[in-house]
Amino acid sequence: MPLLFSPFALSSPAGGLNLPNRLVVAPMCQYASTDGLANDWHQFHWTNLLNSGAGLLTIEATAVEPDGRISPGCLGLWSDATEAALTNALHRARAQAPAEVKVAIQLSHAGRKASSAKPWDGGALLGPDQGGWATSGPSALPHLPTETPPHALTEADLDRIEAAFVSAAQRAQRLGIDVVELHAAHGYLLHQFLSPLSNQRTDAWGGGHEGRTAYPTRVFKAMRSAFTGPLGVRVSATDWVDGGWGAEDTCRWATHLKSLGADFVHVSSGGVSPLQKIPVGPGYQLPLARQVRQASGLATMGVGLITQAAQAEAALQSGDADLVALARAFLYNPRWGWQAAGELGGTVAAMPAYWRCLPKEAQAAFGHVRIGMR
Repeated sequence: MPLLFSPFALSSPAGGLNLPNRLVVAPMCQYASTDGLANDWHQFHWTNLLNSGAGLLTIEATAVEPDGRISPGCLGLWSDATEAALTNALHRARAQAPAEVKVAIQLSHAGRKASSAKPWDGGALLGPDQGGWATSGPSALPHLPTETPPHALTEADLDRIEAAFVSAAQRAQRLGIDVVELHAAHGYLLHQFLSPLSNQRTDAWGGGHEGRTAYPTRVFKAMRSAFTGPLGVRVSATDWVDGGWGAEDTCRWATHLKSLGADFVHVSSGGVSPLQKIPVGPGYQLPLARQVRQASGLATMGVGLITQAAQAEAALQSGDADLVALARAFLYNPRWGWQAAGELGGTVAAMPAYWRCLPKEAQAAFGHVRIGMR
């Protein structure tokens, strides 16, 4: 059996969570919400990806408070209304998918990168007259020099945001989410605390490595107490900027997180500075995943321009990662997992209505793709 389609157990305080395979749908913002509410688009999107062949679907970056949204159209989980909407859409989607597939949610606060236009509308910071709001961050440093500086967070602000993360984790537990991923990557709030490029505080939450990791660690510890399922962290292993957060920092922090009860790390990179120089290419982040995995001993997700089945399998076989996450490849081909199983000789589960999708002449070649009943 190929490793990509072998089971994998994620540990948690409540016991192991068994994933049917090591293929993960990475979180992808849809910018489709109004007031943070999940809607028919999300139900369609999740139903489609729950039938992709992946063993774990991760719901997009979901804001823990309204000001933490990346854009006015971003999903939220900060109130009874947002919880009810997400519960309804997700439960309806899961009813139309194989029961083996698990669901994760990425909980996030965008910090100084909040209040932005949708990517296809340019992604620029929005002013109040455009439906935007004042942003906040570790320091009063804008992401772009042309932008309005964010408000430097006070102690009261930090308490409020920590409580918002905890509340969102509790809501996720209540609505049946299997896994929570804390977003500390891509230049959003917790990454802003980690990086010396965005955190120039002189109090306990800034300075050297220990100070800059202190607040993200505090949030993680609070969430660990609030959520009993597998809990992990998405990290940008490097800022790709001289003098910024780097791979050695990530390895050190990930090792500390493991001692605090982290169950996995999802290794990405960049996003905190427009000065970044990213050597983009197929699997360009996998060496970072390998480095973090070896240093921390955490179950590791590799991600980034992984588009071919053989490439994903090689990442697992070589020890780059324990799980492989894809995002846009699933948007282009929502049955990517089926295709990969056919190529590698693995098996996936699918709903009965899809069993007859393969023409008879192709069934000999793809017969090892198990289209099993729930």
